[in-house]
Amino acid sequence: MNGSDEYLPHTDATIAAGKSLAAVLGAGEVIALSGGLGAGKTHFTKGLVAGLGGTEEVTSPTFTLVHEYHSGRLPVFHFDFYRMESEAEVTGIGWDEYLDAGGVCVVEWADRFPALLPAGTQWWALEAEGAGRRLRRIR
Repeated sequence: MNGSDEYLPHTDATIAAGKSLAAVLGAGEVIALSGGLGAGKTHFTKGLVAGLGGTEEVTSPTFTLVHEYHSGRLPVFHFDFYRMESEAEVTGIGWDEYLDAGGVCVVEWADRFPALLPAGTQWWALEAEGAGRRLRRIR
């Protein structure tokens, strides 16, 4: 990914984009995902986990708040801030410990609590667009 907008014509392309990013990720990285409901945030994460060699089924952590995937070359901690009410609630589930756990933190709805994300966080926006999606790196 070079930081420019990329059109992803279907779910498979969204998953492939996540796999592509996984190839260059190292321990301690944080990926912040923004985009509305159905924009493809979880599909992107499925690709990322698969690209790291993970074999678990990746599902949205909306109701559990965080899912952990340990079968790849790096663990992935998949968060969803959508239902979180405050920064204190996020830190209360062990946010700081996850940041220091040597894996990759992927955060859906990261724009709800941007102050909690460390410097160097990669911000990605996914937007539904017709039958496809648009992915862009924001910062």
